[in-house]
Amino acid sequence: MSTVTEFVDVNVPVRTAYNQWTQFEEFPRFMEGVSEIRQLDDTHTHWKTEIAGIKREFDAEITEQLPDERVAWHATDGEKQAGVVTFHRIDDMHTRVTVQMDFDPQGFIETAGDKLGVIDRRVKSDLHRFKEFIESRGGIETGAWRGQVDRPGI
Repeated sequence: MSTVTEFVDVNVPVRTAYNQWTQFEEFPRFMEGVSEIRQLDDTHTHWKTEIAGIKREFDAEITEQLPDERVAWHATDGEKQAGVVTFHRIDDMHTRVTVQMDFDPQGFIETAGDKLGVIDRRVKSDLHRFKEFIESRGGIETGAWRGQVDRPGI
């Protein structure tokens, strides 16, 4: 397994950053290689991606979601991946968004890309585009889901 950890500071309140991140169907607007995400229910999404010419579809489950704090997920089929996005209040108008993702590169292209730091750069670029996206909207999110998903076993 490989791990990527990246962060970006956004010039919006933590509530705004979190609210926008819960709008999964908007991810293709700032995530390179993500062509579509469908929200199936409160805890399940279906993803379509194309990265380096490799098309994939997979389902993911949100395993923990605490408003203004964190969203954790894992793929339920396809490639092995899991991660968490955390939201840290810097002050009233600034938030640090941190993504930590664990994944198992498949095949030569993904393994080489991982070793060359391509995945790290992609996540960093996606976070920068998220910053541009939410800040360009004047700090107004496209929607919000404020429900809570408790970590399994709690």
